[in-house]
Amino acid sequence: MKKLLMASAASALMATGAYAEDIKMGVLLAFTGPLESLAPAIADGAELAFTEATAGGKFLDGTTVTPVRADSTCIDSAAATAAAERLITADGVKGIVGAMCSGATGAVLANVAMPNGMVMISPSATSPALSTVEDNGLFFRTAPSDARQGEVMADILMEKGITSAAVTYTNNDYGKGLSDSFAAAFEAKGGTITINAAHEDGKADYSAEVGALASAGGDILVVVGYVDQGGSGVIQGALDTGAFDMFQLPDGMVSVTLEERFGSDIDGSFGQIPGSPAAERFAEIVGGAFDATSTYADTGYDAAALILLAMQASGSTDPAVYKDAVMNVANAPGEEIYPGELEKAMDILAAGGDIDYVGASAVELVGQGESAGSYRMIEIQDGKIVNVGYQ
Repeated sequence: MKKLLMASAASALMATGAYAEDIKMGVLLAFTGPLESLAPAIADGAELAFTEATAGGKFLDGTTVTPVRADSTCIDSAAATAAAERLITADGVKGIVGAMCSGATGAVLANVAMPNGMVMISPSATSPALSTVEDNGLFFRTAPSDARQGEVMADILMEKGITSAAVTYTNNDYGKGLSDSFAAAFEAKGGTITINAAHEDGKADYSAEVGALASAGGDILVVVGYVDQGGSGVIQGALDTGAFDMFQLPDGMVSVTLEERFGSDIDGSFGQIPGSPAAERFAEIVGGAFDATSTYADTGYDAAALILLAMQASGSTDPAVYKDAVMNVANAPGEEIYPGELEKAMDILAAGGDIDYVGASAVELVGQGESAGSYRMIEIQDGKIVNVGYQ
C-alpha cells in the first residue's frame, strides 16, 4: 500500500510539476476554558514540528508552513465550530491540529471538517465515542481512547492493592466516557465502585458533591475532571473536610496547576497521561523552549508531524489526497522516525521510501486512526509531579 501511494505521488508530481508554496495549518485548541493551562505547550509542540519539518527546505520542494491558532474553548461547541469555520474559510488552512476536548472535537468534525473535507488530528480528544464516529477518513488522534485509559487506571489501582474507589467526573463526553470505562474495568477485576457521580464545572462550592462522595466512602477518590476547573474544586473540598487525602488523577487533571494549588497536600496521589520513553528524545529537542513534559505536548508534536509527513508521502497538500497516507506514514513497515528526525523522514519519502513514524508518543494508529496507547505514570512527591514509569 505504501509503495502504491508513493508511486501515485511521484506520478502526480511529474504530471503537474513540483512547486513550493506557503500553506497555513490550523492549531485549534482550548486556549480558554477548563484546560487552558495545557493548551500553550500543545500548540508549542505542534508548531515545533512545523518548524522542524520545513527548516531544511525538503518539505514538498521548499513549501513553508504558517500556523494559525484558534480557540476551541473546551465546553462551548458553538465557539469551537465557529473557530474551525474561520480557519477553513477565512484562513484557508490545509489541515487542523485539534480540536482539544472530546465534545468540541466531535462538533467540529461533524459540522465543519466533514462538510469541508478537512483533515483533523486531535492530540487530546479521548472519548471512546470518537472511535466509531463517522469521519469520511478525515479524523485521527494521537491520544489513545479512554477505553484504554480506563483499563490502565484499573490495573494501577489493583497493583497498589486498592480495591474500592469513589469516582467523580466532569459532566460531559470526556468525563462520562472515562468514568464509565474505568468503573467497568475496575469492577471486572474485582474492585468496588462506591459511587460514580457527576460534578459541574464553574462552581464556587463543591461541598454537596464532596459530602456525597464522603458518605459513599472508598480507599481513594478518582477525579475524572479538569485541573483548571471543577476537578481541582472537588479535591480542595475533599482536603478541607478530610473526606479523602489520596487521589487518582487521569490526563485532564495532570498539569503544573496541581503543584501550584495543592503542593505536598496531595503527596502520594498518582495518575497517568499518554506518553512513552520516546518522550525523552522530545524533551531533548525542546530544550528550554517550553515544558516538554506538559500533558499532550508530545502528542501535539506528533499530530502536526503526521499531517506534514502524509502530505510529503502523497505529494499533495490537498486533504482529499493526503488523508489516505496518514495511516501509512504512522505505521510499519518503514524506517522508524523519532523526534528531531523529520527532515530525515522528508528525504526518505521524497526518494520513494517507507517510514514508520514513532514520534514523541510511540505512535501506532489502529482502527479508524487512533493511538494504540502508551501511558506515562506520575506520582505527586514533595509537591511535584514526578515520572515513575510507563505502561
